[in-house]
Amino acid sequence: MRLAELSERSGVSTATIKYYLREGLLQPGRRVSATQAEYDDTHVRRLRLVRALIQLGKVPVATAREVIAAAEDESLDHHLRLGAATWALPAGPEADGDDPEVAAAGRTVAALLEHVGWRHDQELGELSPAYRTLVAAVAALRRLGYPCGVAHLLPYARLAAQLAVTDLDLIQEQPTEAGQIEAAVALTVLYEPVLLSLRRLAHSEESARRFMDTGGA
Repeated sequence: MRLAELSERSGVSTATIKYYLREGLLQPGRRVSATQAEYDDTHVRRLRLVRALIQLGKVPVATAREVIAAAEDESLDHHLRLGAATWALPAGPEADGDDPEVAAAGRTVAALLEHVGWRHDQELGELSPAYRTLVAAVAALRRLGYPCGVAHLLPYARLAAQLAVTDLDLIQEQPTEAGQIEAAVALTVLYEPVLLSLRRLAHSEESARRFMDTGGA
């Protein structure tokens, strides 16, 4: 296909495609003349991944370039390729190393992971952006005096484990590994607002059930 058709099929403007080509985010097409090139389905898939990273995930171009290199490195196993894509996504604020609550929060998170048996995440520890964000969140809760011990966090971890199964089932519906990597990024970005909205709706419903005056006897 030519550039115009690639743009139509991918939903990415020709100007943006040319920018991605210049930045090395999209592999060059097969040159058919001095001014024209042909593209194929691999370019469509790459554009979808780039769009998921940059437009949905708000990942910087330089980071996206590194992620794509790792995601397409067939010497890595599929888990590492998926991880390279999702780790690049913004994970939230991290803890201040000088905060005295951080060390205590780290111990709580480590104990939580031990309790739920998440060995892989224990091994990664602070290498994981999500781990560091969780420590920062627990430190903030501790600082403000809200309950955040293992017993309080455990229900959330158990729900997260169930959601992970659902998420990975959705990702595996994609027929190719490249499609699964794209889906891992897109679904992480797009479903997090869904989860937040459903949680708030559920809060509203439960609050109404507990506290709203229905006028009954």
